[in-house]
Amino acid sequence: MRHHILVMGVSGCGKSTIGARIATALGLPFADADAFHPPANVAKMSAGIPLADADRWPWLDSLGAWLAAEGQGGVIACSALKRAYRDRLRGWVPDLQLVHLAGPPELIAARQGAREGHFMPPSLMASQFATLEPPGPDEAALILDIAMEAGAVAAEAARRLRG
Repeated sequence: MRHHILVMGVSGCGKSTIGARIATALGLPFADADAFHPPANVAKMSAGIPLADADRWPWLDSLGAWLAAEGQGGVIACSALKRAYRDRLRGWVPDLQLVHLAGPPELIAARQGAREGHFMPPSLMASQFATLEPPGPDEAALILDIAMEAGAVAAEAARRLRG
């Protein structure tokens, strides 16, 4: 079975860590969407300026192209906060499966404060939650609570994705 998997959620929810573990468990390649951002996007976010949709479209297309090129599937960690962003990715891979990592702002703020060297400053967290459009019922997303340990979240996601 092919798996094109999007691990989504606000910055600091554990997408990269959990996405990489899901990919390993399923034997799939993994990519972190942050690595696909052009320098102009990174500069904006580093300066505390939220990206506009016009900044995101080419970036999302590069992510979709990567997933589409992975014929047997792949896992990508990407915020994909709006339905339109997920729909853009589905234009590339209609069988896209969503894993939404959800948690309270207080927990995510604590995690953001503890990480070093990331270009997304904690000051943009409020804009992330304001932008978030949780997956609708028709998106059949796995919604997982990030209060669990990352390994447990990844194992549960892999188990359910195999099912």
